[in-house]
Order: sequence, then structure tokens, then C-alpha cells
Amino acid sequence: MAQQLVFELGHRPASGREDFLVAPSNQAAVALIDAWPDWPDRIVALSGPSGSGKTHLAEVWRMASGAVSLTPGALPDADIPALVQGRAIILEDLVSLTGEGERALFHLVNLVRAEGAFLLITSREALAHLPLRLPDLTSRLKAVPQVELGAPDDALLAGILVKLFDDRQLRVTPAVISYLASRIERSVEAAREAVAELDTASLSGKRPITVPLAAEILGRQGEMPL
Repeated sequence: MAQQLVFELGHRPASGREDFLVAPSNQAAVALIDAWPDWPDRIVALSGPSGSGKTHLAEVWRMASGAVSLTPGALPDADIPALVQGRAIILEDLVSLTGEGERALFHLVNLVRAEGAFLLITSREALAHLPLRLPDLTSRLKAVPQVELGAPDDALLAGILVKLFDDRQLRVTPAVISYLASRIERSVEAAREAVAELDTASLSGKRPITVPLAAEILGRQGEMPL
């Protein structure tokens, strides 16, 4: 029998505000984004583990505010005054910075406040825990209002699985969702990986996505299929 070829065509994840699933673990962060432009400060931060929804909420805010996005690595060479003139900036996945990067961020923070612009920072770590060396920058970031997103609970994880399957235009039974939600790691990344592997396995084997197929996939990943 000829092997079935699978072409990875990709898919377009839904990332609008109406596509974000609200749960206790992210409710405060959603409320903060929805409150713009009436934020408690010109600079706010979202922190939480990878896959907790920070990037999705930053994209929601970008669509609402017209913000420009940049990464910490781009800070040293960025035209800070030009960025601030755009009135809204997203600094995504703030991690350890070099000396030049810290000085650039210090300049950005000061100019955002001086010019009345807005800055949204996302980080896997609380800003107070970042290993920064510039004392003035550390003190300014500690004063930034920050909301932490937690790992998804059972109901949210099930909802995320449904959304990930929908993003790929796949329809699965509630039994499959329940099976996966009770066995995969409690993270969006684990859900995304399981859905992607099920999609590929279903296409390559010309099989529907069922609980037995999910058990095979979880067995390959080292999860407990039970």
C-alpha cells in the first residue's frame, strides 16, 4: 500500500477578542485589556507561563490600539522616539537584557510616560523577578501594574482544545475533548501539540479523530493513555 503523504498546509488561529476563552485564571488580564484606554497606568504588564494567553491578549490589544510590536532583542537598535510617536507599543516576552537593551528600555519607559503613550509588556516572569542590572529600570518596572495569568483549569483546557480543533476546521466528539483534557499536561502548548499530532495522524492514516486514536498519540508522547 502506498504511503499517504501529508502536506503541512498550516492553519490560521483565531485571535480576536471574541475567540479568547475567559476563565478564573485569565479573567483579570482580560479585564485589563478590555479597560484600555482607561488603564491604571500608561504602562501595564501581563505575566505568566508560556501558552497562558499573553500573546493572544497582546494581539487583541494591538488590533484595538494600532500598537506596534517589538522584541527585547530589537530594543538597542530601535528608534524609541518614533515608536512612542505611534502612541502604543507592545514589548513581547521580556527576558534578560544586555546593558544596551536595559538602557533602551529605560529610555522607552521614560518617554512613554512623558509623551502620554501606552506600553504593554508581556513576560514569562514577574517584572520584579527579572535579572536586570540597571537599578533605575528595576525600580520603574516594579511600579508597573501587572496581572498574572495562570495555567488553564479543566474547563478552560477543554475549551482551548475545542478552539484548537476549530482553528483547523476539525470536528471532534465531546468524548475526545474530555479524554485529552484529563490526560495531557495542563498547558496550552501541550494542547496545541496534541491537536497537531492528531490532525497529522488522522490525515496520514485516513482515520477519524477518536478516543482510540487519541490514546495512540498520547502513548507516543509518553502520556498516560489509560
